[in-house]
Amino acid sequence: MPLVQQIQNELPEAMRGGDARRRDILRLLIAAFGNERIALGHELSDDEAIATLQKQAKQRRESIEQFAAGNRQDLVDHEQEELDLILSYLPVDLSDDELQALVSAAVAQSGASGAKDFGKVMGPLMKQVAGRADGARVQTMVRAALGA
Repeated sequence: MPLVQQIQNELPEAMRGGDARRRDILRLLIAAFGNERIALGHELSDDEAIATLQKQAKQRRESIEQFAAGNRQDLVDHEQEELDLILSYLPVDLSDDELQALVSAAVAQSGASGAKDFGKVMGPLMKQVAGRADGARVQTMVRAALGA
């Protein structure tokens, strides 16, 4: 079942179960999917839905940082609850060892020899790890591998 459909099917279950918090979070996700669908002009594929969820997760992480800096634990807890539910729909992240192996393979495959070849490595690698690793994390490992 497509990811968008799965989340839409869980909304009535949350409503029937009286789980108002889960219901509200699912509604936020469905709205985000709708906005992305309109922006793209077609129904979302699973990869596009995962990318949308990753954007939502990133927003929550940034909000948590800001609220923690402002000593607003109530808002941190609120955002963390949303983030936890969003993460439950995302594929499991690659471990550091798995990601490092993919980075090494991508560097070898592209024939990259230094920082100037960063783009030659990142493009194919990001397609390979889409949905399973944060771009900043991948970028850091690629820069380290290229000695940049």
